Amino acid sequence: MSTIGRKLMQVWTGIGTRYLPFADAATPELPLSRLLRLSLFQITVGMAVTLLVGTLNRVMIVELGVPASIVAVMVALPLLFAPFRALIGFKSDNHQSALGWRRVPYIWKGTLLQFGGFAMMPFALLVLSGGGESGALPTWVGQLGAAVAFLLVGAGMHTVQTVGLALATDLAEPEARPKVVGLMYVMLLLGTIVSAFFFGWLLADFTPAKLIQVIQGAALTTMILNVLALWKQESRHPRRGAQRHDDDPSFVEAWRHFVGNGNQVVRRLLTIGLGTAAFTMEDVLLEPYGGQVLGLTVGDTTKLTATLALGGLFGFGLASKVLSRGMDPFRMACYGALVGIPAFIFVIIAAPMNSPFVFAAGVALIGFGGGLFGHGTLTATMNLAPPNQAGLALGAWGAVQATAAGLAMALGGILRDLVQAFVTWHPWTHWISIPATGYVFVYLLELVILLAAIAAMVPLIGRQARRVPA
Repeated sequence: MSTIGRKLMQVWTGIGTRYLPFADAATPELPLSRLLRLSLFQITVGMAVTLLVGTLNRVMIVELGVPASIVAVMVALPLLFAPFRALIGFKSDNHQSALGWRRVPYIWKGTLLQFGGFAMMPFALLVLSGGGESGALPTWVGQLGAAVAFLLVGAGMHTVQTVGLALATDLAEPEARPKVVGLMYVMLLLGTIVSAFFFGWLLADFTPAKLIQVIQGAALTTMILNVLALWKQESRHPRRGAQRHDDDPSFVEAWRHFVGNGNQVVRRLLTIGLGTAAFTMEDVLLEPYGGQVLGLTVGDTTKLTATLALGGLFGFGLASKVLSRGMDPFRMACYGALVGIPAFIFVIIAAPMNSPFVFAAGVALIGFGGGLFGHGTLTATMNLAPPNQAGLALGAWGAVQATAAGLAMALGGILRDLVQAFVTWHPWTHWISIPATGYVFVYLLELVILLAAIAAMVPLIGRQARRVPA
């Protein structure tokens, strides 16, 4: 590194340690420049989340005319691989490679899956919408093509993120690992924010050609950034490919030990699932809600994803500062769930008030509460992980979170369609047959799930068995 570059990095490190959450995770063995380069894989994951959950669900429902139930199922398909995140992390822990790598082969395969899914996705979506000459094709052709594209992106995204976080854990010193993982999630939120604004700008004047360019540009960007993130990060150990340990525990044995360690793992995972479902059921509905009920444009509603992520970033930053002073992580997660209650109330009353500002405030609060909740549960998971099982614990946290999010998003879209169809069809409910009815029903259900998460979480407050040194 040049003298000027080294001085700039020193200045950036000094500023970051004081003002940026988790920037003090850098160590002499893992400098901030290398850590930030490694975090590029989180940028690509955030970009994928923005496309799948934010931009594409609005485009499919409003511009392409695809039913919300089909869109919700398509957006939820990538999360079918979420339950396998713990297994993926465990396999990468014990991978036997002739090249001496454990993590790199998995991250590379995940990157290829993401690239392939994005490459075919725009054409599959246009066929799914039935526009142009594709209207002559059977309906199942478009549905199958879109499903395969979403599945490929989901498989790649979960593989890259799970193994990438495991690689970050390998590179960091034990006392810095929770901070490193936290920094990775901050970079995920930053990637979501930047890509949301960028996609919103590109799709301000929507055309099918622009949709193709944006998604395939995302495919190329994913490939480039992930290669840069991996470059010279994991050391090669040639003997590792020949090593076999018969006494290594199987995944089932490791999982049984993890669940049975006496730290209320099942209750913790249930709490994570309930809270995540409450904060994500609306993900596929916020942008259509803004478009159909409040009359917002594609560019305006895409920026809602950035607003959600920005709220999450502030929540994550505040939680980092407070938790470093010793607050119980589950208490912080409980505060996040409590913030979600007024957040959804704001989103609901935005329709009768016809106020985009109130709607945006509610969206920001949803992100803020979700950030507090996510950081609290992540910190508790890392603090309570058994020895030598931090990767498995992190994979379990991600698996439950992503699975709950996928099921919640699919259920949210389906319930919205069913409720809207019922109030339109039934003669007794014509008086509430307005575009906002189905959306409001889902938001009210999320309030109920938030209360259930709080009830499940209260017995966990103050029950941490041990803490990772700060």
